[in-house]
Amino acid sequence: MFKTNNYQEAMAVYENLLQNDEVFSPAMLLKMAYISEGKGDFSKASFYLAKYYDINPNPRVITKIKTLTEQPNLVGYEITDWDRFFKFTSDLQQEITLVFLSLLLISFILLFIFQQKANKPKYYVPSIILIFLVFASNNFLKRSSTGIVTGSPTIIMDKPTAGGKLIKNVDPGHRVIIKSSKDIWYEIEWGKQKAFVKKESITKL
Repeated sequence: MFKTNNYQEAMAVYENLLQNDEVFSPAMLLKMAYISEGKGDFSKASFYLAKYYDINPNPRVITKIKTLTEQPNLVGYEITDWDRFFKFTSDLQQEITLVFLSLLLISFILLFIFQQKANKPKYYVPSIILIFLVFASNNFLKRSSTGIVTGSPTIIMDKPTAGGKLIKNVDPGHRVIIKSSKDIWYEIEWGKQKAFVKKESITKL
């Protein structure tokens, strides 16, 4: 449908896949951004591009979002080498955990087979290390939720209350890491600082 320029029908199919089935691909997100931009819905176009950026960090995507939102100094799109490494490992979380589990099972089998010889604490060290690695990969290789600021304007506070101190007043387009949820607030990372934003001002990616 997209190739035949039936953009409205294609968009309906894409939105159904994204919202109801939670199925999408990088190419689909780019098409959705293209259609939304053509319709003049720059907010949705920015959202789809930000979601694409979560999968495939690309400087050109940041430039496009800045153009659509007219925000030259967007926050939250900085990607370090550590971020790239963590994304790579989190994408392979299940495989890494399975490898550690397999090694742990082998270590238990070897301990059982050689239980008479493995009578010193040092023989249990590999198994203990593998137990820790299984726990770590299963619990700490999960990527944090991200979101894009869609409220206009959005007030960022230092506490989850209207009586907190104002950190910054921002326009849509900024990308944030969502650390937790509390009532009507999201706890987010804003630079190096812990901050809070009302949920209605953030759209999860």
